[in-house]
Amino acid sequence: MTLLPNERYILHWLSQYGALPKSQIIRLLYDQPPNSAERTIQRLKKNCYLTDVGGYYLGLDEVCKPDQRLITAVWVLLRFIQHVHPMAHYPATFPSQLFFLKENVGYEIVVLYEGESHLTRLLQVQEDLKYIIVLPNVEMARRLVLPKVPCLFAIVDFEGSDEPVITFYSEEMISNGA
Repeated sequence: MTLLPNERYILHWLSQYGALPKSQIIRLLYDQPPNSAERTIQRLKKNCYLTDVGGYYLGLDEVCKPDQRLITAVWVLLRFIQHVHPMAHYPATFPSQLFFLKENVGYEIVVLYEGESHLTRLLQVQEDLKYIIVLPNVEMARRLVLPKVPCLFAIVDFEGSDEPVITFYSEEMISNGA
């Protein structure tokens, strides 16, 4: 079977990130209507290229383990996806989860849990690189030691639904008491 470009994209993403929620795969294919993306997924499943993992996720095989930090980072990426080429996002180096290129600027998404403020000290300053730091709450941002590069903060709140609400804060908003 010759794979179509969108089928190759899905297989590439799942090989990089492991199991992802089906809703994320559909959203990553932003230039396709959801029903068309659904048909692409069904074709890949029918030809045994991917499978359901735990009933909610899609993976290359049943033993793929979803990485919740990476899944959270993909939700943040999806806010920018219309400006990101399908092959211009990748797993990043610890402590970051995901790297993407948007308009020739690199962004790294770092998902931190409570008590992990110290991990920002590991972030490297690079030209044309910005960080999006995902936190459990906005108060945690005030306790971080940040690299001398632009940082944006994000709070990901599922509010009881499958797709989260993502709120972004700038460094200025944090320092002004947002």
